[in-house]
Amino acid sequence: MKKIFISLFLTILTNTAFAATSIHAEVKGIVCAFCAKGIDKKLRELDSTHDVWVDLKNRMVVVELKDQKTMSLDSFTKLIKESGYDVTSVEYINRSLNEIKADHQHQQGGK
Repeated sequence: MKKIFISLFLTILTNTAFAATSIHAEVKGIVCAFCAKGIDKKLRELDSTHDVWVDLKNRMVVVELKDQKTMSLDSFTKLIKESGYDVTSVEYINRSLNEIKADHQHQQGGK
């Protein structure tokens, strides 16, 4: 019984760690809604993508990954570059897209 409990606990802990992994990037060259829509469309076509947010004003792209799916930062960067844009920074964030949006809106004064 103790082994079952430990296995169950580790499974829950492992699934929680993967639950909200996102990729956050700052991207140069996004200057219009058409640019943002093109990036959004490309990223949504990927099997690992759960949701996408392209913030045109701040030149920011966030991809929330599906549970237990991954995307390398190199693959992400390559896709953005092939779309005609430069990635100035990229990182994994263990937060959901909604949490990232809420924080961003709070930092911008609740807009």
